[in-house]
Amino acid sequence: MSTPEAAPRLPVFRLAPDIYAPLLALTRAAKKGLDPVLVELLLIRASQLNRCAFCLDMHVTDARKAGVSEERITLLSAWEEAPAHYTEKERAALAFTEAVTVLTAGFVPDEVYERAAAHFDDAELARLLALITAINSWNRLNVAARTPAGGVL
Repeated sequence: MSTPEAAPRLPVFRLAPDIYAPLLALTRAAKKGLDPVLVELLLIRASQLNRCAFCLDMHVTDARKAGVSEERITLLSAWEEAPAHYTEKERAALAFTEAVTVLTAGFVPDEVYERAAAHFDDAELARLLALITAINSWNRLNVAARTPAGGVL
């Protein structure tokens, strides 16, 4: 069994550069029109769930640049227990992010979808879903390849 300190395994994007560009294009397209702070919160939360150190390092840095407070970044893994730190819209998007990322029951529950739909129009929901799908792809590629935090893709 490997340890978390294991050496990088595979430079996926160097070996298959044609994978990088479309995934980056999807990520950029998904972000269009969405609040940059909300985007970073969602990217961090999915990366926490997927235990992707590379993406966590990147998106925590980006969140700070976007003006997200240290307190909100620190409490993100327990956002449900810190309601005063996140708007209802952010909480709905975080619940949606978790449901799409984990898919524990094999689907996104109606109540989670409806909660998000109460705060986002259909086009925004489509972009959120694409963004969550993209970060999950980035996370899975980087975790499996053991891309180190602070490393280069």
